Amino acid sequence: MSEHVVPAKTYILVFVSLLFLTGLTTGVAYIDLGVFNTVVALVIAVAKMMLVVLFFMHMKYSSGMTRVVVIAGLFWLAIMISLTLADELTRWWTPTAGAWGTSMLLPFLVLLS
Repeated sequence: MSEHVVPAKTYILVFVSLLFLTGLTTGVAYIDLGVFNTVVALVIAVAKMMLVVLFFMHMKYSSGMTRVVVIAGLFWLAIMISLTLADELTRWWTPTAGAWGTSMLLPFLVLLS
């Protein structure tokens, strides 16, 4: 079985790119972007993740079955994140203990207002 040989120049460019993106992450952390701090940090993290997966893990040159396994893993991660968010975002629905009456309608009244 012949394997794809990646030149050392590619690894050096990816390494320098990762160093630059790490410095960019650190630099952006000191800038107040408001609600976009997390968005910018995640975009940079995804870019670094793609560089590592494509070049250091050789996904760019791998067969179809390996790609299917990676896509299945990412799909499973998406399922786990969505279930975690479903739990976290619905915790306020439980009303506080109290008498029968308006306390049972509290979650619905909050949604309507």
